[in-house]
Amino acid sequence: MRIIPAIDIINAQCVRLSQGDYAKKTIYNQSPLEVAKQFEANGIKYLHLVDLDGAKAHGVVNLKVLEAIATQTDLQIDFGGGIKSEEDVKAVFNAGARQITVGSIAISNPEIVKRWITTYGKEQIILGADCKNQMIATQGWTNTSSTTIFDLIESYRVLGLDRVICTDIAKDGMLNGPSVALYASLLERFNIKLIASGGVRSIEDLTQLKQMGCEAAIIGKALYENKITLKQLETLC
Repeated sequence: MRIIPAIDIINAQCVRLSQGDYAKKTIYNQSPLEVAKQFEANGIKYLHLVDLDGAKAHGVVNLKVLEAIATQTDLQIDFGGGIKSEEDVKAVFNAGARQITVGSIAISNPEIVKRWITTYGKEQIILGADCKNQMIATQGWTNTSSTTIFDLIESYRVLGLDRVICTDIAKDGMLNGPSVALYASLLERFNIKLIASGGVRSIEDLTQLKQMGCEAAIIGKALYENKITLKQLETLC
């Protein structure tokens, strides 16, 4: 199982939210690049980079942060937040992202996402399936759609898209364990490469997700709060 630290960005700073609430923001570092370099120095190969400003806006906002990390580290970056147009996709890939995560746009404009799958290939695109009570949340988690996570994944599985990041928003940033029951349901129903996100608090949680069959796990607040250390991740990686 791949281990993927997360850097969430607001105003070009490294932050974490609790349950996706922008009012519950903690700034952990003024320099996302500095954090990324720390990850790389401890054997990390992958990075989940989220433009929280872009997620609420009409396009990508923190492109320069992506460019800085991509040019000054060798981390393999998947980038999400604010990708809403062909111009956004081109800009993000040109800035150095290896993959993009499509969230709100996958609900609001599935036709354009289908074109991106054809143009860039399914290996370059990750479906962001973030949910509240199994209903997909959009626009930086400020809105809840009428689509269930199961229906969303099914609609893109038929197109060949099999990489899925699933965040149970109730778990995100709470350090009370990942959404094991939800992940078990998804893995039982779908043949997907599931990337677990939200709630990871310990090495034991990572071990459980691996044993369940998750392809990867994203870690955020547990790292910033030293519940899991970079040295522990270095050993795992």
